Amino acid sequence: MSAPESFAFKVGTRLDDRHGRSGVISTPHGDIATPAFIPVGTKATVKAVLPEAMKELGAQALLANAYHLYLQPGSDIVDEGGGLSKFMNWPGPTFTDSGGFQVMSLGVGFKKVLAMEAVGVQNDDVIAKGKERLAHVDEDGVTFRSHLDGSKHRFTPEVSMGIQHRLGADIMFAFDELTTLMNTRGYQEESLERTRRWAQRCLDEHERLTDARTHRPYQALFGVIQGAQYEDLRRKACRDLEALRGAAGTGFDGYGIGGALEKHNLGTIVGWCCDELPETKPRHMLGISEPEDVFVAVENGADTFDCVNPSRVARNAAIYVDEGRFNINTARFRRDFTPIDENCDCYTCRHYTRAYLHHLFKAKEILAATLCTIHNERFTVRLVDRIRASIERGEFDDYKTEFMGQWKGRVKAPGL
Repeated sequence: MSAPESFAFKVGTRLDDRHGRSGVISTPHGDIATPAFIPVGTKATVKAVLPEAMKELGAQALLANAYHLYLQPGSDIVDEGGGLSKFMNWPGPTFTDSGGFQVMSLGVGFKKVLAMEAVGVQNDDVIAKGKERLAHVDEDGVTFRSHLDGSKHRFTPEVSMGIQHRLGADIMFAFDELTTLMNTRGYQEESLERTRRWAQRCLDEHERLTDARTHRPYQALFGVIQGAQYEDLRRKACRDLEALRGAAGTGFDGYGIGGALEKHNLGTIVGWCCDELPETKPRHMLGISEPEDVFVAVENGADTFDCVNPSRVARNAAIYVDEGRFNINTARFRRDFTPIDENCDCYTCRHYTRAYLHHLFKAKEILAATLCTIHNERFTVRLVDRIRASIERGEFDDYKTEFMGQWKGRVKAPGL
């Protein structure tokens, strides 16, 4: 079995002497022009925003989470509803992650801190210190307890593939073991080999399910590259995964670069991976959206990436503009009747003022989250669209210099 013509990747314009490029990923639900930011709709929705609004603001694809949809409403219900795109009334391509990140991070009770800096500690048990460890890894898979009700569940490569096939996303990811920056080198080596064995099982099960589910469109499977911050492990993971084949000769359709890494090493690690990976397959960077990270990831070879951050911070009144990020719920905006950003074309900036958004947050109105999420998602999508256009014009370095020259991270307000 090989990937049908409904899934393909075509490289466009390449950056000189670097792995960065533009391109097009073709899927059964449409094309994705790359580089592209893929907004996260964890539970088959971008929180507080209609799918129609996500389409209007320029999102090309959405990513949902296998772990959360397995727990609620159940992948069988999504399958019965026609698959993820139809179930959520999203007309474009969809991604699902394997659930491995949530099984491990929620299972140990640390959530997103698993990808934070290691602060000089290495201990394979530290992630469970002071807590009941709710996720247990063995060779076959991971046993964990639901963060919703404490019920016991088990994910294996085969279970993850079954869930993701029933969800029906155009692009899905192999089940992998999440490690942290606090794990020892020895454990990283053991985990990498376990992830390789699980990847083989994912390929085998993917072939079986694809053949059994010919009534559904083909779903592409991406392998996930781990190895933390070790160059030899990252490179080995890339070579090992690319060499894998299912019984019918199927290899991975693309790759996700995941796992724990420190921000200042992002570009270096992406570059190591892209040195080893074939140019003919797309590369997805898991979990980034800050502008400085986007430029670095794209320059070093990432084609797509996802992150919950634009919507998450929006719900807490944090707004992105070209100069940086600021909080709209502070007193200085109480009588500010200008848009968030006069140069932004999003629905929110065309129709609402900072004073109104300030009022919504102070009044604890749900609409605040909707309007600010629309703006932040549009900001991130538009930034990546402009990066893609700059690559195709041969002006990436100029655009990067121009944008980063005004980007200040966190600011009081635009122009201040």
